[in-house]
Amino acid sequence: MARKREPERSEQGLRNTALSDALQTQDVAAVAFALRHGPVVVPLTGTDPHDGPLVAEDVWTFRDPSSGEIALVLFSDESHKPAALPTSVSLQSPDWLRAFLGVNQDQIATVLFDLAGPHPMRSTPADLIAALDA
Repeated sequence: MARKREPERSEQGLRNTALSDALQTQDVAAVAFALRHGPVVVPLTGTDPHDGPLVAEDVWTFRDPSSGEIALVLFSDESHKPAALPTSVSLQSPDWLRAFLGVNQDQIATVLFDLAGPHPMRSTPADLIAALDA
């Protein structure tokens, strides 16, 4: 049985090394494995903190100005987050990601990983849910 990786704090911040490595090789199976067994860096809106898990209003998303479609933006490493995005981030578990996608998949058109690089990748919420459930 695979051992879950503990969150790592690099000099730059929070990270999931397995996810960074999988994105570098663009290996879809390795990305799925890394997401099932390790955390993901989630940008936050910066709203007031509250008790309980993060909900949709806490998570920063991108709305395409031309289509209105919403993208969930996730990172393998805090250092890959562009400075133009909100400064607050959170390291979230695979269980949180699965639950969040399950509740919000009808509103999210796409999920972007490390959108500014160095190795961006995109997925649909349905494909991510399938990978997390595998």
